[in-house]
Amino acid sequence: LKPAAHALFKKLKDEELELLVQAVESRGAWESSCVWAPRGDARGAKQGLSPQVLLCRLFRWPDVHQPHELKHLCYCAGRRGVCGDLAALCCNPHHFSRLAVPETPPPPYSKASCGPSWPDEPQHPSSQLLEFSYKGGDWRGRRLCSPLPDTSLSRSTIKDGCWCKLAYWEHRTRVGRLYAVHEASVNVFCELPWGSGFCLAQLPAAHRSRAVRRARGKIGRGLLLSREPGGIWAYNRSEHPIFVSSPTLSPPGARGLTVLKVLPGYSAKVFDYEQVGGKGGWRLPGEGPCDPHSIRISFAKGWGPCYSRQFITSCPCWLEVLLNQLR
Repeated sequence: LKPAAHALFKKLKDEELELLVQAVESRGAWESSCVWAPRGDARGAKQGLSPQVLLCRLFRWPDVHQPHELKHLCYCAGRRGVCGDLAALCCNPHHFSRLAVPETPPPPYSKASCGPSWPDEPQHPSSQLLEFSYKGGDWRGRRLCSPLPDTSLSRSTIKDGCWCKLAYWEHRTRVGRLYAVHEASVNVFCELPWGSGFCLAQLPAAHRSRAVRRARGKIGRGLLLSREPGGIWAYNRSEHPIFVSSPTLSPPGARGLTVLKVLPGYSAKVFDYEQVGGKGGWRLPGEGPCDPHSIRISFAKGWGPCYSRQFITSCPCWLEVLLNQLR
């Protein structure tokens, strides 16, 4: 790739080269500007690679080969040709992510059966379910005698213009207040100075177990949540996996819970507005009903039928994304 890279660098202006150096040296810790390169492939080594694929192979993923394997991040102006010049495209390697796909087969550290082990409906009409909500920083539950309870979390109460609110949890305890998101994207990270957004280190310091402290130490740069046409995307900015579940990640007709593992540097569409449609309550076995317009994200630790942790409340550090239904 060396001759192809040299051929590309010769085409870049000095200010573009300087921006590229800053992005590579920071490893994406800061939201850098676009690096505009002329369209057309770099043929210095007869590779036939587009500029963005070439630089992503050089500085991030040696095994990437085609542009369709990459996704522009939400803050990249090149994703819609915003630069106004059709002859140029962004080739900043930290303006791209790779696309996450479900794991097949399940991870080797699975300790539980991966098959669904619960019925679709309660076995008896009088079966009691637990409805959980967060009040006073803890899980609160009340018995529900109806087999199909109303599980909405009062979306109509969100009238302040935000498209979602974030709740940070440690096991079964919510830490801090809800964080309202008004911008099109938000960073969630643990320690400054990873940028602006939802900084978990600024939340009240409660008594934390060793497991929670270890998990918090792995959050680092955290993740980027973005509201894009059709749905919500999550980009893993940390150096450890994140695990995501939402009502729209499960295939139609699936009885089990789908938990998607998103590796560092990868993105996933974690919520699809069209797919959720008019779904009612999202009932999680053993955890009670959930808001169908919500996303749950665990940092570094997985849960679900294929993991030793069956419920997200067993995860040390996790995030709940409560979406406003008004798109």
